[in-house]
Amino acid sequence: MDEVERLLRLLSVNHEASVRQVLSGRETQGLTDVLGPKLCLLVRLGALLALGAPTSAVKATVAESVDAGATEEEIVDVLVTVAPTVGLARVVGCAPRLATALGYEIDGSD
Repeated sequence: MDEVERLLRLLSVNHEASVRQVLSGRETQGLTDVLGPKLCLLVRLGALLALGAPTSAVKATVAESVDAGATEEEIVDVLVTVAPTVGLARVVGCAPRLATALGYEIDGSD
């Protein structure tokens, strides 16, 4: 059994140590190396936007993404990419938070 299958099996039975390791954000048997730091952060940003996370969480992840080499275009593309899945209301709610995280001032009256 390879590491991917092993991890999925352990998570699917709520294996405490495996769940704790995954939720801590620590590397899981080298699996996070597959995506690389920038893509991992962009995926995390997509999850935060989909969940409607507060601006502070979005801002911290945007800063980490930029430090990892992400461009503003890539960061905004994350919102555009999750839009069909999360829907209009979530996108309209997330756009100002993402803009603030990128250093833009958007009041929503445009």
